[in-house]
Amino acid sequence: MTTLDTAVPTTVVAPRRSVYGHLTQLWAYRELLGNLVRKELKVKYKNSALGFFWSLLNPLMYLVVFFIVFEGILGAGVDYFAVFLLTGLLAWNLYSVTLGAATGAIVGNSSLVNKIYFPREILPLSIVGANIVHFFLQGLVLVAALIAFKLTPDPAYVWLVLPSLLVLLVFTSAMAIFLSAVNVYARDTQHLLELALLAWFWMTPIVYQWFLPAEKLAGRGLPAALTLLNPITTITLTFQRGIYGQTAFIDPNDTSQRLQQLLPFESQLWYLRNLAIVGVVSVVLF
Repeated sequence: MTTLDTAVPTTVVAPRRSVYGHLTQLWAYRELLGNLVRKELKVKYKNSALGFFWSLLNPLMYLVVFFIVFEGILGAGVDYFAVFLLTGLLAWNLYSVTLGAATGAIVGNSSLVNKIYFPREILPLSIVGANIVHFFLQGLVLVAALIAFKLTPDPAYVWLVLPSLLVLLVFTSAMAIFLSAVNVYARDTQHLLELALLAWFWMTPIVYQWFLPAEKLAGRGLPAALTLLNPITTITLTFQRGIYGQTAFIDPNDTSQRLQQLLPFESQLWYLRNLAIVGVVSVVLF
């Protein structure tokens, strides 16, 4: 028996790629990513009479219902509360809808995965790309609402919209890649995610004031900053602060207006610092 016959097979484990390595490889397959994004967009509205207009009707219906319920029936006591809610929901929907679809992206394309080699991250990222398009289409409704109601974003904070969106996309992409990989080995991930997103939504101050959970924590001797452990809270608050400028006209020292304080009265640096923390966590997860 020769030395070759008795040799024990060895397994070479490639080192974990850096973030730069991931991005370099994804860039090499950018054409495939673009094709998959276009495919997602075509499939979503295949045989649909209105096509992309459905992306506009959804937030428009939200806005009308919110305006009727919260301002016409319940009387929210906050000017243009419907616009505030729509602003938060647009950011949340980009995150939740993307995760819901991207988690099953690899399993749902198993035939393609088994045929050719390409970075598997391309599949969940194609879902992210398609939903970015929907997000900007839906954002047109928000812009139209701001113009119709003559609402002007706070000039000192409006620039925070861009970094908040960038961090949202990075965090969503990282979570989409992670969950799609987990779902390959644990198929219950998709079903558990539905429950997790439902709980996550109500843990994020979109339909209620941000300070309510913070005050509850403080009343029990816990740091109010624990509320910011939810990354989507930081992102949503920053996105809303950049667009919804009504809080600039509320005096934080006037207790009679306490329930109208929808967003933190903090500096731009406070928002930016918390966004940076979420961004670092996203890169590590990626």
